[in-house]
Amino acid sequence: MNKLPPITKNLLIINVLCLMGTMALYKYGIDLHKLCGLHFFLAPDFHIWQLITYQFLHEGFTHLFLNMFAVWMFGRIMEMQWGSNRFLLFYLICGIGAGLTQELFQFAQYQITLASIGDDVTPELIQRFRIYMNAFLTVGASGAVYGILLGYGMTFPNNQLFIIPIPFPIKAKWLVIGYIVLELVLGLRNNASDNVAHFAHLGGMLAGFLIILYWKHKERKDNHINFTW
Repeated sequence: MNKLPPITKNLLIINVLCLMGTMALYKYGIDLHKLCGLHFFLAPDFHIWQLITYQFLHEGFTHLFLNMFAVWMFGRIMEMQWGSNRFLLFYLICGIGAGLTQELFQFAQYQITLASIGDDVTPELIQRFRIYMNAFLTVGASGAVYGILLGYGMTFPNNQLFIIPIPFPIKAKWLVIGYIVLELVLGLRNNASDNVAHFAHLGGMLAGFLIILYWKHKERKDNHINFTW
């Protein structure tokens, strides 16, 4: 743990402590998921700060382990590559981008459902439906993790990775493309039974892609200015 760069190490610690705190407080009737998980923005329990806090909550040990293993595996490399400040900014923005994408997806579902009801829509029905949507929560660091994965694939596209259950090494760029296609297909199936926010994953990757494009554009601009001097 001491060899980990500081932001990666602290992200691991904070996420573990948040899971422990969630479990401990639940015994006293305090539900951190309800308070800090990301609600639909038209639902009664939505608060803007949930776009940050939801990233540090998880459904259980398995959910936490999978996300934190990815942070350890790829996050420490990207933090050493970019520096701690830039990596933390990237992590949080990818998480926010994932949350906003999930909100947009839920809003689309909300509008489609109301449109399917047609002329029978009443203000009372809309309010009841918003309360119903309030029960759906998004938690987890997966959006930020998928952003980190994309960042790794763009920075080290030809690095060979061994990923279970794939029985052979695969280049990082193909792994990233594979995840994008998989999440898009699963998201379009609109299968809520898997309890996974697939479009949030894609949103985290999109946010990461846009940040990296901005950084590269800014670096080219700065280099051009330095050259002309």
